[in-house]
Amino acid sequence: ISTIYKGVFIPFTWEKIMNYTYILRCGDGSLYTGWTNHLNKRVADHNAGRGAKYTKAHRPVELAYYEIFETKEEAMKRECAIKKLSRPQKERLIESDANLLYTIGVPSEQHEAPTTESVQK
Repeated sequence: ISTIYKGVFIPFTWEKIMNYTYILRCGDGSLYTGWTNHLNKRVADHNAGRGAKYTKAHRPVELAYYEIFETKEEAMKRECAIKKLSRPQKERLIESDANLLYTIGVPSEQHEAPTTESVQK
């Protein structure tokens, strides 16, 4: 049972809903961090002006980084931690080797996402 939500096609899936913390690179080069349980839809919403007030004024946006979590609480906690990072720390997180696993959609059990501490160098 697929649906269209505010003009965005959302395919039905039997998969468990996952939660994501993400970083967007805005049209002006600034970074925006958020969390969602529908990553593709949320990025589309940001680009359509239905996301956050900040991204509405800084479109277009593109997904620069994301991490996957089992619970909403974990994703929200990680969002808060990333928001506390400096710009250079966020850029290192985006460019990290671990991010490659997430951007190609193959998170590995043996390789965890980078932690806030690992990018605070």
